[in-house]
Amino acid sequence: MSKIEAKLKKMGLEIPPSHPYPSPNRTSAVQVGNLLFLSGHGTGRQAMPLNIKQYGKVGGDVTEQEAYVCAKAAALCMLASIKKAAGDLDRVKRVIRLYGMVNCAPHFDRHMVVIDGASDLFYELWGPVYGQHARAAVGIGGLPRGAVLEIMGEFELHPPKTRVQATLKKRTKKSAKKAVKKPTAGKRR
Repeated sequence: MSKIEAKLKKMGLEIPPSHPYPSPNRTSAVQVGNLLFLSGHGTGRQAMPLNIKQYGKVGGDVTEQEAYVCAKAAALCMLASIKKAAGDLDRVKRVIRLYGMVNCAPHFDRHMVVIDGASDLFYELWGPVYGQHARAAVGIGGLPRGAVLEIMGEFELHPPKTRVQATLKKRTKKSAKKAVKKPTAGKRR
């Protein structure tokens, strides 16, 4: 189990299954070099974690607090996509940026509080240095299938460890523990 998954478990959370996209012309994540770009993860396409209200307008039939939990659920789905693409959540070096879209009533203007549901989770998982990220949170008049919100993200990844690197790292740790340097006396000639 990765360190990030262990943190989630302590928080009483778990990663949901990742869901395939309905069309072969798009995917949940694309990696370019050490950057991972996530597609929009919204509440309207599949069953969501945390027993959230998946459809509706914030400031109308969805409260601000319900929408905050929706953003947290979307973040968990994003983690599922990261794990599927990168193989391990511990490969995430830092959260770079989130872009959150909130389906809201015309008078609602607290989009930033809603998207904090995702931002707060990532900040807690990766800490104040690597979890703090750039972000936009906007209100829009509608989302596909009437979803409450949708969030896209960008993440920096550590390079994958090769089998040789992992073996060398283990050997180095063992050698360091065994090696106890004794002072050497000067040699006489």
